[in-house]
Amino acid sequence: MKLALAQLEIEPAKVAENVERAVEAIGRAAERDADLVVLPELFNVGYFAFDSYARNAEALDGETLSAVREAAVEHGVAVLAGSVVEDLATSAADGLAVPAEEGLANTAVFFDRDGERRAVYRKHHLFGYGSAEQDLLEPGENLPTVEFEGFTVGITTCYDLRFPELYRRLVDDGVTLALVPSAWPYPRVEHWELFPRTRAVENLLYVAAANGVGTFDGDELLGRSTVYDPWGTTLASSGDDAALVTAEIEPEQVERVREEFPALADRRTASR
Repeated sequence: MKLALAQLEIEPAKVAENVERAVEAIGRAAERDADLVVLPELFNVGYFAFDSYARNAEALDGETLSAVREAAVEHGVAVLAGSVVEDLATSAADGLAVPAEEGLANTAVFFDRDGERRAVYRKHHLFGYGSAEQDLLEPGENLPTVEFEGFTVGITTCYDLRFPELYRRLVDDGVTLALVPSAWPYPRVEHWELFPRTRAVENLLYVAAANGVGTFDGDELLGRSTVYDPWGTTLASSGDDAALVTAEIEPEQVERVREEFPALADRRTASR
């Protein structure tokens, strides 16, 4: 399977322009024969544009996600639209499971090639360090998986990388590919390089971390979108400019690595 990470330039609160870039990137990925395209965290509004969250919140069938869905159908590729600010009240009215009946969430949506909405992931761990995310958003509760091209796909978002227990839950659910849309800023380059690689190594799975680029009142996204294999080897990566990162990955590699180095079988999970 060919995986593409769309490292987009994201301008604060310029939703129409940002969505247009995302749709164009999906088309370019399809031209490179991508099967699955991953977009960055809050690619439409921009993570640090906190004052714009409420104004640009939308339902799961809102303009941004509808545009992504249409691009997926047009080009015959699956897309992780990761993520947008979701209006939970609208979702609750539509009968969808939500962590709260009102408020906002940082929500990623997996669309299949035919535009079917296969998974909705609401970010579990909300960032509090120098960020308004904890004050503005509701944390998610569900941890969905998707079967796609021989992989069991799990979704986490950015700050979730710092919480290894979440990835153990994914492993217990059979996940072999973890997608991580992110908005990781300077200066924490070493952390960005450490955590996705570590999650890949300790769980013996692929980790694909898609970051954005752009500046928001002094906060600058560092890019460096990367695909790691189950050994933690870098298969493809980028610098800090807009880019399309592609890598060929195969589910059989997860099986081979776990058979050759069966560390997961040695886990001791019972409490003392």
